[in-house]
Parts: sequence; structure tokens; C-alpha cells
Amino acid sequence: MYEDDQSRAGAIAAVCAFVFWGMAPVYWKQVGHVPAFEVLCHRILWSLFFVGILLSVRSGWATFKAIFSSKRTMLLLTMSGLLVGGNWGLYIWAVNHDMVLQTSLGYYITPLVSMMLGVVVFKDKIRPIQLCAVFLAVAGVGTQLIMVGELPWVSLVLAISFGLYGLLRKLANVESIAGLMFETVLLIPFVLFYLGSLELQGTASFLHIDRLTDMYLVGAGIITSLPLMWFAFAACRLRLTTLGLIQYIAPSLAFLQGVFLFNEQFSMGHLFSFMFIWSALALYSGEGWLQRSRKYLHAEEV
Repeated sequence: MYEDDQSRAGAIAAVCAFVFWGMAPVYWKQVGHVPAFEVLCHRILWSLFFVGILLSVRSGWATFKAIFSSKRTMLLLTMSGLLVGGNWGLYIWAVNHDMVLQTSLGYYITPLVSMMLGVVVFKDKIRPIQLCAVFLAVAGVGTQLIMVGELPWVSLVLAISFGLYGLLRKLANVESIAGLMFETVLLIPFVLFYLGSLELQGTASFLHIDRLTDMYLVGAGIITSLPLMWFAFAACRLRLTTLGLIQYIAPSLAFLQGVFLFNEQFSMGHLFSFMFIWSALALYSGEGWLQRSRKYLHAEEV
């Protein structure tokens, strides 16, 4: 009964996290009048405070301090911090340049990028159905290039950067909130320098436009930290297969917003491209679920 309660709580937390991430374009649209890089700086700045609160609540300061005892861990987190900062910045820029559909496509592709990185770095064996899923994803990108006449570069950069971020965090093997705190502290000097420069030049947005804009910029820290807390909670209580399936809520919500809320261009070429990607994910997720089910049944028989 206790395990069922824990799984239920984990599932609720995971759904909350991915719904939050999926609805993020609506939030970032509210600061569309603020330059994307300035929004990114406020996201990092205010995350520092909220991540600090989370660390205090979870008694994680000892884990954070332990990072400084390993040069390897510090180097890996430095690289992951630069990657995630770039990923966040591109995402905000893309949302406010009417490319929500491209962000959706990017986060659909991310699990397949992660799988290929596992094959290259950890020498994971790739099964035939997984290889078919990769070919379908490549066909999806190619379809958009041929039928729409443009390479979905935002999608590819988001997928590759986030896939590499996940790889570096796996190699660093540090608790998620403590690692995020290190990444945030790493970027803070650059953030303060840039925001200070804007203030001196008289071009800063914070405290110079309206109260609502200020609230949205401060709230960027919550938008960053809260779903991460839910995700960390869920990851400890759910199987990876369950978590992997729930994660598709976020790009699916972004897709629906791009088409129906923001009225972005969605041609037959876009439809075919997404159909290839959705087919790839169905193969990839279904095959993974079957493999784990077989292992579970075999373990029970033994």
C-alpha cells in the first residue's frame, strides 16, 4: 500500500512538472517585449534564490559543498551549466519569435538524441526497433527540409544541447538541485555584469516598464525551480519507463499551443514531419516498455 501511495504521489508530481513545462510558452509570451537574453539573465538570477530555498528545505547544502572537492565534477557541471543556459536562452527566443512548434519538435526528438549519445559514449547496444525509430526521426527532419523548405535548426539545437546536458549531468552524478545550484552560481557573475551594464546604459527592463513585467521576470525563477523540484520528487518514485511516457505531455502541450493558440504556420509538410517523429517515439517507447516488461516477468519467474 505504501509503494502504491508513493507511486501515485510520484505520478502526480511528474504530471505537474511536465504540464508546467508544457505551458511555459504562455508565460514567456508575457515578456515578449523584453529581449530574450535579458529574460534569460533574470531567469538565472531569480532561480538562484528559489534553488537556494529548495536546497535548504531538502537539507542539500552538504551535497552542494561536496561538488567543490572534485575538479572533474566541477568541470562537468561548468560545461552543463553553459549548455543549459544556452538551451534556456534559445527556448525563450524561439517562443517569442513564433517558433513554439519548433521547440515542441525539439523536445520530442530529445529522447532519441539521448539514446544515440548512450550508444556513442557508453557503448549501449542499439536494438533494431530503436534503430528504426532513429531513421524515422531523421526522415521527419528531412521531410520538413524538403516539403517546408527549411531546416528545423531550433529543434535540432534544443534537442542536441539538452541531450548533451543530460549526458554531462549523468557523468557528473550529482543530485539534481545541488547541481542546478552550482550551474546557477557559475553563471551569476556574467548575469550581474550584463544586467548592471543595461542599468548603466538606461536600457534595462526590470523596474523600468511596469509592475507586471517585473513580476513576470522575478517569477521566472519559480518557473524554473518548481517543476524541477516536482521532477526530482517524481524521479525517485517512478520507473523510468513511466516517467519517459509522462514526459511527452510537455511537447504535446507546446504543439497544441503552437497550432491552436498562437496560430503558427502548420502546413502538410509540418504534419508529415511530426507524424514521422510521433511514429519514432511510439516505436522507441513501446519497444522499451516491452523489454522492461519481459525482464520484470523473467525476474518474477526466477
